[in-house]
Amino acid sequence: MSDFLAAAGLVLVIEGLLYAAFPGAVRRMMELARELPDAHLRAGGLGALVAGVALVWLVRG
Repeated sequence: MSDFLAAAGLVLVIEGLLYAAFPGAVRRMMELARELPDAHLRAGGLGALVAGVALVWLVRG
């Protein structure tokens, strides 16, 4: 459970850093994401999920 909380904390750190350092770019990215079809967002999410699982598997496995 502590590994999960540490990972969640790192996600918050990275997201907070992006919002603090590049607020305009994040806003533009969100506007572009609203225009993308659901299928493209779903494919990107699945790709990120697979990459994340593979990275955790390589590091922890």
